[in-house]
Amino acid sequence: MFAHASLVLAVIVGAFLVAKLCRISTELSMFLAAVAGGLASGAGLSLIRHLVEGTFTYFDVCLIFLTATFFMTLVKESGGVAFIVRRIVATFATRKVMCLLLLTLVMLIPGALTGSGAASVLTVGALVGAVLAAMGVEETRRVAIVFLCAAMSAAAPPINLWAMMAAAGANMPYTGFGLPLGILSVTGALFAMFFLAGGSKPVEVEKVLRVLPEAPQGMGWGRVLAPFFLLALLVVAGRLAPFSMPVLGLPLIFLLCAGMTILLSPRKLPLWKILGDTVEALLPLVGIMVVVGALIQVMALSGARGLISLSVVTLPLSVLYATLFLILPVSEGMLQYAVAPLLGVPLIMLFNMKGLDPVVALSAMAVLWPLGDCLPPTAVVGRAAVLELGYKGNYWSGFVKTCLVPLAFIAALATLFLVYSARIGAVLGG
Repeated sequence: MFAHASLVLAVIVGAFLVAKLCRISTELSMFLAAVAGGLASGAGLSLIRHLVEGTFTYFDVCLIFLTATFFMTLVKESGGVAFIVRRIVATFATRKVMCLLLLTLVMLIPGALTGSGAASVLTVGALVGAVLAAMGVEETRRVAIVFLCAAMSAAAPPINLWAMMAAAGANMPYTGFGLPLGILSVTGALFAMFFLAGGSKPVEVEKVLRVLPEAPQGMGWGRVLAPFFLLALLVVAGRLAPFSMPVLGLPLIFLLCAGMTILLSPRKLPLWKILGDTVEALLPLVGIMVVVGALIQVMALSGARGLISLSVVTLPLSVLYATLFLILPVSEGMLQYAVAPLLGVPLIMLFNMKGLDPVVALSAMAVLWPLGDCLPPTAVVGRAAVLELGYKGNYWSGFVKTCLVPLAFIAALATLFLVYSARIGAVLGG
């Protein structure tokens, strides 16, 4: 069995590498690797059934992804994002610290609600970059700030796809993650913002307002905040009154908030165009989640997943503590969300057996993973930040090098949370 699983795993890795060398997309490379692994395992015609079953593994997560991004896109297209940023600039231009704090919050919200750092970049990245430019922040630092805050927004609660996928694979409820994820992601985003932009000058109000898009006539705080108030109300109501409040589910909640955004928008929104653009923009990420499910199903069928799990859980804890801050980001750069069920499930089971707090430990890992979204071959969020802000400098010696100190700080903080998760879990739980 060990030899069989090793052979299948070798076929999967080989098929993926060959596909990537042929410049096939990451999604199709994963799918071809799943098919090759299934054939090597001797699944025969039953492989079709396993592939189909696997593609529906993260169906609920894909629905959350799509509906949340649709909601945030509606907020942007209705003029809500432009209104918020313009008001921040006009009100706090002379108070740099408060301005940077609010810009960090603006960057965190889209990714926190959608689970995608790319959503933060595409929704508010250009606007935040324009404000930072008016503060005199150098171009490379602006791109680094947008990427780092976007990465932390993807890690922030309530939607952290890495934690959700790993928890689902370990039959672990996705509850109790809000506080540890919030502490790690907000601290990391604030450090990145103030480390890279803390020495900038106050905002030049007139210059920024000329660059920022105009908010539509009639847009106000009530129209902007009402959908978010509804979102918080529906989420909290399900927790405060679980026996009287029907279970709506996050996809339906996001659709209800999207409906309120449409009703309150001061201008008519091209709904079909927005919906089509949203689906088109999310196809690569949704595609990855679909093929990841198929790949994990085939690996479980053949024993390759168990082989990886056994290899992980037999490692000494000291080795894991010393290397996870590198292994997890690098693996994210290679496979994106696939690493959550592939490595996260055996790791969280190992940490649980060793007496660590599984929620805090998985939260720490779920903050380490998005740090690798600037690394090839995928580099989804890093490339999105570079393209959105029109960065012309060198990707490695400019952009990535500028990110290194904040990345090291976030990695060190997450590692400390992992090592001392039992104590931290006791404090947070109390």
